[in-house]
Amino acid sequence: MLETAIKGSRNYWLWLAGLAAVFCLGFLVYLNQLSFGLGITGMNRDVTWGFYIAQFTFLVGVAASAVMLVLPYYLHDYKAFGRITILGEFLAVASVSMCLFFIIVDLGQPQRILNVWLHPTPGSVLFWDTIVLNGYLLLNIVIGWKILEAERSSIAPPKWVKPLIYLSIPWAVSIHTVTAFLYCGLPGRGFWLTAILAPRFLASAFASGPAFLIVLCFIVRKLTKFDPGTVQIQTLAKIVTYGLIINVFFLLCEVFVVFYSGIPEHMEHFKYLYAGHDGHGVLVPWMWTSAALALLSIFLLINPATRKNEKILPFTCVMVFVAMWIDKGLGLVSGGFVPSPLHHFNEYVPTLKEIMITFGVYALGFIILTVLFKIAVSVKEELVS
Repeated sequence: MLETAIKGSRNYWLWLAGLAAVFCLGFLVYLNQLSFGLGITGMNRDVTWGFYIAQFTFLVGVAASAVMLVLPYYLHDYKAFGRITILGEFLAVASVSMCLFFIIVDLGQPQRILNVWLHPTPGSVLFWDTIVLNGYLLLNIVIGWKILEAERSSIAPPKWVKPLIYLSIPWAVSIHTVTAFLYCGLPGRGFWLTAILAPRFLASAFASGPAFLIVLCFIVRKLTKFDPGTVQIQTLAKIVTYGLIINVFFLLCEVFVVFYSGIPEHMEHFKYLYAGHDGHGVLVPWMWTSAALALLSIFLLINPATRKNEKILPFTCVMVFVAMWIDKGLGLVSGGFVPSPLHHFNEYVPTLKEIMITFGVYALGFIILTVLFKIAVSVKEELVS
């Protein structure tokens, strides 16, 4: 099937060339970081996790969202999702790949990742995070490829794939749960010190991931002969609706508990994010934009007339994706570090070089996503014709 990835239109190759150019630019800046160190980033003594780890956290959610296709299709025999499950699995492969790339660039010296394997520490959450991420990547590659291969040959997939599919369901939940434990296991950070962080992560994942997949489905429908299906898109839209509502509900629960308990260490993080503090408020416009987009999206998704309108739905899904990205890919990490445990407000702003490296990683991820989708859609087109 790999041969289908090297057969494409002029626009396909132009898109890949554009992504490759962005990746190369990001890689050149990364070489500068490799030589100079993490001093080129906006991170400092008080903020030791920055833009890279924030993107990693957000993309783990996008990857975990594949379970919202796999679970209904394989456990509840919802046959409509059989048409697009492979797209969700390949989206998970690209997302987890980007997660791993972001970990590598965040380490400064990539060889440090070997310490996790050469000196394993089962008591460390990071050790388990590397296991679940690499395991989930492998599971989705094997499952996605064998299912697509069987579909192309019009035969049943090998029997040994089914246990892997069932294993991938709890595994998908585990990757985001373990990632949440990386944060809420730090007792000095009041913003993350909550048992509801893992459920919040999962709720936002089940909103942002399917929302992005809906946008991809519309692009596939417009550019290829394969139609992912209206029923499938509408079912995904309902999943996005419930995921988004639950995520907002969890956030409001957090706000109530934090301010009703009146613990200053917990309140200061929320006040900094949504109101600023003594001239420090770089994230305030972003956080209110996220809140406004989330509320507007809920209104548009709850209303059947706007949810079923295929001219409005893609824009609604983009709004959901942007709202969740601001919440997790921007505010979550900075909001946890500012203020510091000593109540110092040392703000973090990513540098231009940091952003260019981030774009480079995203470009590499989109190259993987484009190639995998090209293979999947080519097989689907063959079957249709």
